[in-house]
Amino acid sequence: MSTMQIASRGISIASRRLQQRCQVASAAAAAAASYQWSPSLLELSGRISKQWFSSYPPHQLVGLPSLSPTMEAGSISAWNMEEGASFIAGDVFCSVETDKATMDFEAQDDGFVARILVQAGPDEIKCGSPIMITVDDADDIGAFKDYVIQGSDAASTSAVTPAPPAAAADAPAAAPSPAAAAPDTQSSSASAPTLNSHGRVIASPLAHKLAKELKYDLAAISGTGPDGRILAADVKEYTPSAAGAAASTSTAPDATPAPAQAAMAAASPPSAPVSGSGYTDYPLSDQARELAARLLQSKRNVPHYYLTVDISCDKLLAMRSQLNESKDETLSISVNDFLIKAAALSMRTVPSVNASWLESIVRVYDEVDMNIVIGSGGDCLYTPVITNVATKGLAQISQQVATAVAAAAAVASDGQASGQVPPELHGPVGTFTFMNLGMYGIKSCAPIIREPQSCALAIGALENRIVPSEQADELYRESVLFTATLSCDHRVVDGAVGAQWLAAFKSHVENPMTLLL
Repeated sequence: MSTMQIASRGISIASRRLQQRCQVASAAAAAAASYQWSPSLLELSGRISKQWFSSYPPHQLVGLPSLSPTMEAGSISAWNMEEGASFIAGDVFCSVETDKATMDFEAQDDGFVARILVQAGPDEIKCGSPIMITVDDADDIGAFKDYVIQGSDAASTSAVTPAPPAAAADAPAAAPSPAAAAPDTQSSSASAPTLNSHGRVIASPLAHKLAKELKYDLAAISGTGPDGRILAADVKEYTPSAAGAAASTSTAPDATPAPAQAAMAAASPPSAPVSGSGYTDYPLSDQARELAARLLQSKRNVPHYYLTVDISCDKLLAMRSQLNESKDETLSISVNDFLIKAAALSMRTVPSVNASWLESIVRVYDEVDMNIVIGSGGDCLYTPVITNVATKGLAQISQQVATAVAAAAAVASDGQASGQVPPELHGPVGTFTFMNLGMYGIKSCAPIIREPQSCALAIGALENRIVPSEQADELYRESVLFTATLSCDHRVVDGAVGAQWLAAFKSHVENPMTLLL
């Protein structure tokens, strides 16, 4: 074969290969032109999903990351960057509010923010849903000025372009439940729940989680957050039985008052026990299940710590004897009444203990509304509230406690069979909880704090103990002491504040004349 033939053949092969490459490139361009983004690609992607469009420059469609192992959704509380801003690895894009905390979403590489798809606000966003677009070249930013999310995932994020009013009007909100129509008597300043453009109730991720655990309808809860947003504190303070009772009274004005209906509904008797092979199952009442759920929630959410002190009550016992001898025989002031009064007056010395943790704020109350734990346990456990205890005298406190104890005893004897519980045994959640286990011989107890309260006090049994004597002619003497344990929420009350409160409580008990001032 001659040299000319070899060269001609080589040129022919190269021409065919070039033609094949052109055909492949044309096919790829046609496929890219007809390609449309599918939301499923975003769901399968990781933290950042790269998307390529024929009409857009190369870019990255960034989804909401999962910032914790249990995070399924969150909301953007604030953006730290604007459209067109440059970023490097480690810069913070935005602050993301999760069900547990507010965390920063940091950049992993360098680039530019071309488009913010979801504005900061209370709307919940699922993990993986697109929140912004980034590009590598600053010249490509302008191409995404009018970019709009396509696909069904756009509904789970805030719309880039606001929906027209007619569209919002054509999508009626879900009809509120009867409980939603009832006014919230505990927080008259709370606004009604707000719906977003898709008819969903606006609530924080933690509020959604708590409502799901407690089986509450968010549409029936009034929100106290910005623009009527439902916060976790709103869910914790919500009482479904009271709301249901209020709705019942609106349809039957001549029926039993709402508090009594709520109490009877909460104390519906459980079904009969079921015996098995070597065991017996005791069904729980609605009240017992609700109490268990609230205690579990409080123990999980509240960072408990405990402070304990021994207190002498010799002077208090002597004053109690003098007061009971001089008063009517039908009214007897107990040691418990003195201790309740002492706990209330201690709030004046350390008012920051009389407070609640409400996510973004700490609310300090002016009045002391104290829940007193009474009953024999199980379904016979009640926490009536004594309002504004600090302004009441010992006789008035004694009378209110005696009335609640008598009502609890009546329920334990025959009231549960009919499911009727007096309304005075079911008060609202106060600002502080007091319990006394001394009658059971318990020396000390570390109580679970009842949300949204920040402290709970438990009193142990009175004991005769040998203590150092203050007299010069004797080394030891016998004294009556008891152990007091204060459970504190460390988010609100730190160790120093809790110690100051216990010191004030001890001072009032050991100097009981201050309780009469």
